[in-house]
Amino acid sequence: MKAIWNNVVIADSDQTIEIEGNHYFPPKNVNKDYLEESRTHTTSSSMGEATYYHVQVNGEVILDAAWSYPDPKEAAKEVRFYIAFGKGVRVE
Repeated sequence: MKAIWNNVVIADSDQTIEIEGNHYFPPKNVNKDYLEESRTHTTSSSMGEATYYHVQVNGEVILDAAWSYPDPKEAAKEVRFYIAFGKGVRVE
């Protein structure tokens, strides 16, 4: 799987974990040079608290387009620190 935005591959892995239609990429397979931590946090009853990231590529930014669960609930512990993408980032 690849996460692509603005013609740049942000993440690439054959070991993503799919939960609720989202592919979570292992942290080692994400180029964090394209991520900037956001102040946004949300809470999922099944996953826990998510931390969001803005995705920045070639001078363009998508706000809160990636997220991770640094301290997920027990049921989602396999995606701890893994990163998922949305809001225009193509995952294929």
